Amino acid sequence: MEFIPAKTILQKFTHGDNWFGADYNMNLYKGCSHGCIYCDSRSDCYQVENFDTVRAKKDELQILEKELQTKRKKGVIGIGAMSDTYNPFEKQYEITRNALKLINRYGFGVSLETKSDLIVRDIDIFKEINRLQNVILKLTITASDDDLSKIIEPNVCRSSERLKAMKQLADAGLFVGTLLTPIIPFITDTEENVKQIIRLSYENGAKFVWSMGGVTLRENQRTYFYNQLDKHFNGLKDKYIKTFGNHYICNSPNKNIAIIFKEECQKYGLLYKMEDIVKSYKNTNEKVKQLKLFS
Repeated sequence: MEFIPAKTILQKFTHGDNWFGADYNMNLYKGCSHGCIYCDSRSDCYQVENFDTVRAKKDELQILEKELQTKRKKGVIGIGAMSDTYNPFEKQYEITRNALKLINRYGFGVSLETKSDLIVRDIDIFKEINRLQNVILKLTITASDDDLSKIIEPNVCRSSERLKAMKQLADAGLFVGTLLTPIIPFITDTEENVKQIIRLSYENGAKFVWSMGGVTLRENQRTYFYNQLDKHFNGLKDKYIKTFGNHYICNSPNKNIAIIFKEECQKYGLLYKMEDIVKSYKNTNEKVKQLKLFS
């Protein structure tokens, strides 16, 4: 694996609507090998050349430790928004695992998303972090059918394996849920698929299911996506061009999906609004009380 230069690892969120309540953002790897046909991170605006090649950052754990030492404000660190931090190289290099150890040592929380069941390897550290700080773990599941998931996310474990990982995380007492995103028009935007994912999430211990309701398409990402449609879904590219043109956000024409999503989440008692999910996992006042009891 190639190691590329890096000056900084942590970036502070400066806008008000932070992704799942994170205060900082961190990507330990650059690029991703999962090969998901819809990945927004391929977009030219992110300037990630050779996106399918995974690279790590030189001396990044030392850089991260220095940054954690100097942060006046403790908070939640978001991991995996651009590049999945549990790529195949992580088994050997354990960069994510060692970064989590540092996060625990310096008293920060974690908001992490992945499509890999390798996440269960680090249950011990997540539990340690969760003793005093906030932890939320998100597994992306876009297709309830394993065969379909292997087409749209070819180089990562199938949906059923992610659900097994979710159950292990939930059984360990961790706050875990599903990112049902994207919902890909004409591919995964069926009522059956949405219902199945929500039901399976509930059965495997999810506290929430969050969805944006569509897929994004822009610049280089659109070209890659259309090439994959030609390869796996004959004739669907023309349907996309006719339906969406050059729109960035392509929402499902199936108007019942949003209604069904909400009804099914309510049916199983799952959180589905971002603000409710953030409020629930942080439980700030309760953790302060616990600290006072044991201090």
